[in-house]
Formats: sequence, structure tokens, C-alpha cells
Amino acid sequence: MSPAASDPESSLNNESKVLLTHSAERDLEAIYGYIAENDSQANANYVLDNLLEVAESLAAFPERGSYPKELLALGIREYRQAYFKPYRLIYRVHGKQVIIYLIADGRRDMQMLLMRRMLGV
Repeated sequence: MSPAASDPESSLNNESKVLLTHSAERDLEAIYGYIAENDSQANANYVLDNLLEVAESLAAFPERGSYPKELLALGIREYRQAYFKPYRLIYRVHGKQVIIYLIADGRRDMQMLLMRRMLGV
């Protein structure tokens, strides 16, 4: 057994750190609040737990996400996305950091939302 395999701490050092911007934190709060108010607290917890699980999984495999088609159409390839359908997490990899910028229902007008949030248009 290699030292990395026997020591759980050393395997963590190979993982990226996942960070949420303030905007992404507000997105989570809004999604949670909407579901809790319009559906149930249990479903809000379920969605929140799964969104956080997807976010945390990016630590091990940050490059696995696809490029958002709305940004590709503008020639922008620095952002990636991960899903817990219908929600999309839009993020960027900076060295050993994964920064999540946006968490939104993919059924929204993502073109306009991404332009406003990511490009400041």
C-alpha cells in the first residue's frame, strides 16, 4: 500500500477546495426558501443536500463539468457546469480552487442570467 492510500489526509491534499461566492450562497438560500414555502421543508432539505453534494464532489474532479452552451456561444470557455437537475452550478477552476458563481434552475432564461451575473451586462 502506498503512503497516500493508507493516509486519508494525504489524499485530501490532492483535492481542490470548493468555494461559493456570495451570489451563489444567495442562490442556495433563495432556492431553499422557494421550495420550503411552495412545497415542503423536507423537499427543500433534499434539494439543498443534493446541491451541496454536487458542489463538494467538484473537489475531486473539478474538470469533469461541461462548458455552458450559452457562454460557449460567446467564445467563453473558462466556466464549467455541474447539474442536480433541473439546477445548474456554474463554476470556474483556479488552480486548486473551484469557485461556484451561480446556482440556478436551468429552466430559467440562462442566457440572460449568465450575461448579467457572469459578464456584468
